[in-house]
Amino acid sequence: MRNRLIALAALVAVSAPQLGGQSPRRVNFVSCPIVQDTATVPCWLSEYEGEQYYLGIQTDISAEFDPPYLGHQALVEGIVSDEPRICGGVVLKPVTVSPLPELDQSCSVIRPAVPQFTVPFAPRPPGPSGGRLAFDPPSSSTADLKPPYGARSFDVFYDVDMLVMGRHAGQLTEIFNYAQKIPGARLKVAAGRGATKLSNGRVLAERPGIAKARAEEIAELFVGAGVSRSAIQSIWRDDPEPADGVDDWRSRRVTVRVEP
Repeated sequence: MRNRLIALAALVAVSAPQLGGQSPRRVNFVSCPIVQDTATVPCWLSEYEGEQYYLGIQTDISAEFDPPYLGHQALVEGIVSDEPRICGGVVLKPVTVSPLPELDQSCSVIRPAVPQFTVPFAPRPPGPSGGRLAFDPPSSSTADLKPPYGARSFDVFYDVDMLVMGRHAGQLTEIFNYAQKIPGARLKVAAGRGATKLSNGRVLAERPGIAKARAEEIAELFVGAGVSRSAIQSIWRDDPEPADGVDDWRSRRVTVRVEP
């Protein structure tokens, strides 16, 4: 028995660094985005408390990274990785970047290309794509499903204080196509008002009324596509979601549940 206890203690000691290891360092901040040009494609950066962070590269609409806008501050929510710097910035991975709707003319910095900053992993050359997407569009997660079709929920995520954008078109089409597979399908649209706890302790909450606006817009889009209004139930939460600084970007969402 004593030997078993010693062996168990040794196992716990070996496992302790994994169980009690440091949590990933998160940074949530609002700052101006910066464009760093390169010989291939531009990098997007942002600065916070004297450090510069790499957000992503400018490619095509099919890319996972959706760039912010010059002329607007951006909410950056990410985890500091141990990857080598890119374009001079500490890599945040994963990272969610949301432009804020208010204009800010001070957010206009474009840095010229310099030899030390390169993006060898750029998926295509610089300039217009000529109609060719940088990546193959993702296959629909419902395309290969076979009947009977059961209830299914879809989350649609938003930028701060924003409604549906062009990048949502594929996902909304997927939801509509799934609903079409179910005779007499009903759609439950539930919208939330997001909030993010920033690294400085402040909480950035979305504007009042945004949840209602999102729920009603989604319902109208499906009605316009041919879904009966009587088949759609819309609800929303007026109060901001609780924010703890961990994946708070998920609170800016609409959940569409398709039910038989």
